[in-house]
Amino acid sequence: MDRIDRPGRTLGSRQLAAMLPDSAGARPAYRHLAQAISTLILDGRIALHTRLPAERELAAALNTSRPTITATYDVLRQSGYARSRQGSGTWTALPEGSVPTGVARILEARDTAIDLARAAPGLPGQILVEALHTAAPRLAEHTHTPGYHPFGLPELRSAIAERFTRRGLATLPEQILVTSGAQHALTLVIGLLSTPGDRVMVENPSYPNALEAMRRARLRTVSVPVTHTGWEIEIIESTLREVVPQLAYLIPDFHNPTGLLMPDQERVRILRAAQRAGSWLVIDETLADLALDVPAPPPFASHAVPGGSGQIITIGSMSKTYWGGLRIGWLRAPSRLVNELATQRIANDLGGSVLDQLLALDLLVREAELVPLRLEHMREQRMALTAALAEHIPQWTWELPPGGLSLWVDLGEPIASALAERALHYGVRIEGGAYFATDPGLFEQRLRLPYTAPPDTLREAVHRMAAALADGLPLPFANQHQQPHWVA
Repeated sequence: MDRIDRPGRTLGSRQLAAMLPDSAGARPAYRHLAQAISTLILDGRIALHTRLPAERELAAALNTSRPTITATYDVLRQSGYARSRQGSGTWTALPEGSVPTGVARILEARDTAIDLARAAPGLPGQILVEALHTAAPRLAEHTHTPGYHPFGLPELRSAIAERFTRRGLATLPEQILVTSGAQHALTLVIGLLSTPGDRVMVENPSYPNALEAMRRARLRTVSVPVTHTGWEIEIIESTLREVVPQLAYLIPDFHNPTGLLMPDQERVRILRAAQRAGSWLVIDETLADLALDVPAPPPFASHAVPGGSGQIITIGSMSKTYWGGLRIGWLRAPSRLVNELATQRIANDLGGSVLDQLLALDLLVREAELVPLRLEHMREQRMALTAALAEHIPQWTWELPPGGLSLWVDLGEPIASALAERALHYGVRIEGGAYFATDPGLFEQRLRLPYTAPPDTLREAVHRMAAALADGLPLPFANQHQQPHWVA
């Protein structure tokens, strides 16, 4: 039996019953139950390869008959959302052929389509000119040196450490490693702290480039759901306790792609659970500064009890708040680990660009001046995007995120991949929810729409997407398998 067909975690009957909507009076009951369970699978709330409760147990939890549950499981198997094997029970799956064909991920410089696939803002030219004017004399001071700084420029390390301290987490420069972006920081951590086959806990959905780095390192991802209401903390705690992953990668601050902000009490619970499990927490704070409607959150590690933050690594970058073209990121970790990571980094590169680091230093020094302007622009762009969607595509819904760079839009039906293909012909590049899933084929009813473009550009993009919808879409893959089974 292939690993992908082997059931993993078990879903309790009471837990599944609590996740299902009230379908009192719905007829036939078994088809409504099957549709509800398949929707939970597609939305990532039930992970793939999860063993479903025994029929008798689920019938008792739902106060229904066992034949109803038997028929429910039969429909799930027929439609491809479940598989069974004698002695192994019934576990969740996706229909064969349900992996959508995505739009090309790497964009050419000559691409003229409106790009809503990447949530990355530009940097006003005048700000960069001013930073270059400040950095030029400092650059001249460095030209008599070899220019290799595996740990990062000392003055930039100090500035980043002071920034952590101002945010509520006392930090020394020795705890900072400057990297070529947050993705570089993550790959260094993966390379040092894990080996092929290790388990890593990840959110579902999550940042796709991080997931790809884990796949390339041949790590085994164990997903925990992030729904429109937030993190399933009990599932996170049980996963840390039962799976004991080597790493746990989380985006608690304006989560990518949902935009959610994790409450403080949930951060404390995760810290305690990870400490008990001995797992390394890798906290991605690349979006933490983009607090649009709430105060900027303090560092995740600041919630750790004294002496209990030894296995927390925080990564961040300039890309989302300032400009991705700088390729400046960092990680905060225990100083001994920073030394080991810097040693590993030398095998790949001897250090980042001195000029880029000096530019980053100037931008961080001017943070109190520049970030409020950035946030004001993001609010205006978010308002333009939501107003255009409400006017031209009112059937779509979303929860307004308190920060971050994008909306996590519910399309109401699993058409994201088909829409992405069609929208490209109308000059708009968008990214369906499946791209952010830990398993292919999930979140086909979701679309991430960044508000990082100017308001007029966002309005035009929505107008084009509405035209693509009006032109009609091919039957989405999920409906090809699903609809015949939901007809009463």
